[in-house]
Amino acid sequence: MNTSQLMRAVRITGHGGPEVLELAEVAVPAPEAGEVLVRVGAVALNNTDLWTREGAYGRPGDPGAKSGWRGPIGFPRIQGADVAGRVVAVGTGVEHSLVGRRVVVDPAIYDSEGPDANPVGLMGSERDGGYAEYVTAPAERVHDVTGSPLTDDQLASLPTAYGTALGMIERGRLRKGETALVSGASGGVGLALVQLARARGATVLAISSGPKIDAVREAGAHAVIDRAGDIAEQTRAAAPDGIDVALDVVAGELVGEGLPLLREGGRWVIAGALGGYDVTFDVRRLYLHNAQVIGSAMHTPTHFGLLMDLARRADVQPVIAAAFPLEQAARAQEELSRREHVGKIVMHP
Repeated sequence: MNTSQLMRAVRITGHGGPEVLELAEVAVPAPEAGEVLVRVGAVALNNTDLWTREGAYGRPGDPGAKSGWRGPIGFPRIQGADVAGRVVAVGTGVEHSLVGRRVVVDPAIYDSEGPDANPVGLMGSERDGGYAEYVTAPAERVHDVTGSPLTDDQLASLPTAYGTALGMIERGRLRKGETALVSGASGGVGLALVQLARARGATVLAISSGPKIDAVREAGAHAVIDRAGDIAEQTRAAAPDGIDVALDVVAGELVGEGLPLLREGGRWVIAGALGGYDVTFDVRRLYLHNAQVIGSAMHTPTHFGLLMDLARRADVQPVIAAAFPLEQAARAQEELSRREHVGKIVMHP
């Protein structure tokens, strides 16, 4: 294709509210050596889109600093980490047979080449993302899912939410037959955790509230704990022998309340701070019980490969809450920030 064409893209011009999102006509990016050009079929929204836009990540030593996912970002920046689409062009050194393949892009920018590399950047924050008609990506980060029965919307829902969830499950070493506690279970990552933990053969207790409880149960939770009540008391009643692994995107007060619920050798995995980043807990509950608190940011290349295997077999079925056209990006982000939906919000460029 002729990459001197223009495309529509939504980018942020600085940190701020929805008003910093602008719809612009920009050049279609040309794939560099080792890259492919993907025509975006669907792009999914994540909390990271809101936090990057707001600059809400803070920096080491300065929690209040305006920052992207891993530090200052260059503006204008096209947002959007989660892309499903088709390869339409390749750069030098890339197999031409990829053209026409249906793909999902791994949005992580890694610190090294290996299979267990750590993500240190993110498409849509540290490089331009998928709120656009086209996006470039390194060829080794696109995964061929041509045969998957999942829709583009469902495939686009996978990278950040399900990648983060599978990273938590893998780092927490959740095994078949164990009991998992999932916080924030109706959110994007939370619902993914419920589905993935259930698919792994774990007993899943999920924390949710109000009208979302039925949807969380439908996603595969064996028991739902009402956030409005006493969480510890309800968890003890549902799992009298304790929890093997907590999969937590809320943190805040939940960590201190929840650590005593872990069994001997239990793992508390944290991948978010929806309930607050200042945490206090009784450290005796940690060392006396050989418990572990594990931080988990997204996924490794190995985890993402496992996720794509699940996608090809449709072993998980992402729930789509709403779809918007690209020009309604601000409205889509506001819908996301209200947290009244269950499942993923997507846009169609």
